[in-house]
Amino acid sequence: MAEPRIQHDYTCQEVVALASEYLENAMTSERMTLFERHLNYCDGCFSFVDQVRTTVAISHRLTVEQIPEDVKAKLQAAFKDWQR
Repeated sequence: MAEPRIQHDYTCQEVVALASEYLENAMTSERMTLFERHLNYCDGCFSFVDQVRTTVAISHRLTVEQIPEDVKAKLQAAFKDWQR
């Protein structure tokens, strides 16, 4: 009997939407396999996920006290309506 064909490969838009879930290891192994398959063939998405991974790593080393007040104000203004 032939192996079942995988019904879905992620699009670039889906990879962007799922990047955090992937980096937090919150995916099932099947979803992770599909996600990583896309990364193996898409240089743009691979670079995007790598940039997000690097940003997260750097931001975890930064303390609130190290952020200049003007930068804090700009960040707060930029994300003020983000969850709406």
